[in-house]
Amino acid sequence: MKNTIIIATIKTWNIENFYKLQRIYKKYNLILFTSPEELTIQNISKYNPSYIFFPHWSWKINEDIFLNYKCIIFHETDLPFGRGGSPLQNLIIRKIYTTKISAIQCTKEIDEGDIYIQETIDISKGDIESIFRKISKIIFFNMIPKLIKNDYIPSRQIGEVTTFKRRTPEDSNLLNYKCMSINCLYDFIRMVDSKEYPKAFIKIHNFKIEFSKVDLKKNKLIGRFEVLIDE
Repeated sequence: MKNTIIIATIKTWNIENFYKLQRIYKKYNLILFTSPEELTIQNISKYNPSYIFFPHWSWKINEDIFLNYKCIIFHETDLPFGRGGSPLQNLIIRKIYTTKISAIQCTKEIDEGDIYIQETIDISKGDIESIFRKISKIIFFNMIPKLIKNDYIPSRQIGEVTTFKRRTPEDSNLLNYKCMSINCLYDFIRMVDSKEYPKAFIKIHNFKIEFSKVDLKKNKLIGRFEVLIDE
C-alpha cells in the first residue's frame, strides 16, 4: 500500500509543482488540499497520511490535526530569527539577502516548532513572485523528497527570538519609507511586486501611482508604473 502524503497550499506555483512532484513520485499517494475548508480532522482521517506539508499556508492549523499527524510547515527565515508575518519583505527591507527555508514542526505557537531541515536561498534579486517560485522549487523538489525519504529527528530552535510584524497595505506607500537610495527603492518595489501584495505606490492629489517590474541598471531604476484614480 502506498504511503499517503497531503500537501496543503493555495499558491499557483505550489499547485503547479505539486502535480510535477506527483508525476515523479508515483510510489506515493500524493493528495492536494487547496482550501482551509478541506483541512478538517474528519477529512484527513480518510487518508491517514504519513505527512502533511504546508508550503505557504496562511490559516491556523487546528490542534487536533498537528497532534495526530506529522505536520510540517515552511518558513523563510533562519529561525528563531524572523518568526511571524511577511518574512521575505522583512528580510529585504533590513537588507538581509541570504536566508534559510526552515522546515519545522507545526505547534500551537506561531513558528516556534522544532526544525527538521533547512536550505539556504539568495533573495538579493528579482521580484517577490520570482523569489516565491524559486522557494517553491526548493521545497517541492529538494526538501519534501528529503523529508519523506529520511526519518529526521527535529532539533529545537537555538538563539534569540526575533519576531516580524505582518505588513499592511499602507506599508507599500513609498512616501512612508525613510531610506531613499536607488538600492532601497529597488528593494522596496520588488519585494511587493506580485498579485499577492499591494504594489509599491505613491499618491498625488486624487491619483495613485503603482510601481512594478523594476530593474536596477547601474545608477538608475527601469520599470513600469500605472496611474490609477484613487477613489
